[in-house]
Amino acid sequence: MEMESLLEGAYDLHVHTGPDVMNRKLDDLEMTERLQKVGMKGFGIKSHYFCTAERARLVNKVNSDVKAFGAISLNNAVGGINPIAVEMAARDGAKIVWMPTVDAMNEEIQFKQGKYKNPPGWAKFKQEMIDQGIETSSLTVFEDSKISNTTLDILEVIAKHNLILATGHLGRGEIFHLVKAAKDLNIKKVVITHPNFPSINLSKEEQKTLVDMGAIIEHCFTTPHTKKVTWESVFEEINYVGYENCILSSDLGQFNAIYPDEGMKIFVQKLLNNGFNPDMINTMIKENPSYLVEG
Repeated sequence: MEMESLLEGAYDLHVHTGPDVMNRKLDDLEMTERLQKVGMKGFGIKSHYFCTAERARLVNKVNSDVKAFGAISLNNAVGGINPIAVEMAARDGAKIVWMPTVDAMNEEIQFKQGKYKNPPGWAKFKQEMIDQGIETSSLTVFEDSKISNTTLDILEVIAKHNLILATGHLGRGEIFHLVKAAKDLNIKKVVITHPNFPSINLSKEEQKTLVDMGAIIEHCFTTPHTKKVTWESVFEEINYVGYENCILSSDLGQFNAIYPDEGMKIFVQKLLNNGFNPDMINTMIKENPSYLVEG
């Protein structure tokens, strides 16, 4: 099977398209045009700052061949750990709820410790705001070393609306407690966001434990592509936890990066060249993402 044909019917649920407060490689409409050309089925619109449900609704009105899915990231711009924001996002059609990313306490601690040799765009953007006197609070799902009541309220909203819970840039301890709480509330769709990202850095054994708790592991193209980890470690982690428990995303849209569909093509080709057959890849880019957004 040719690499291009593998992309037909695939999803990319982690894309940073515009309009946004940061410069982006492409906007939502250009993204749908590019995915339509390669036969991909849909994408998730991620903004660190705003709910994207309304954007997704407009995209879907313009182009019925490619399905856009709205999301919300629980950073300070939407009130942080804010159940009302999640409720409104769900009523507006959002499918994905990312826990804090750019404003996560874990992320800020790791950044101050020098985890990034080349800081990502959002980190530079945040530093610009700090330099202008605009400082925001660090966000955590913990209160007194346990999941906060406000976070539990959000999990109840996620369960009620059958949303996807994504762990964002939370720290190791937060992730394990959050997944346990989600399981207790019978949340069916839990995604561990790029677990090999430097500020998260979950071992393959930890990833497997989270899979055993009911989570799905998301591997993002940008993490190895930008040399934050090696490609070999990505292949090892997928094999260890099982391809049937993973999804693949691009995490692209950065202004100076390649296009998301180009990243997905390279990702698929890398896998084909390293022992993964088409059925395995189909599971990670079609079957599992379909379950998440269509189920």
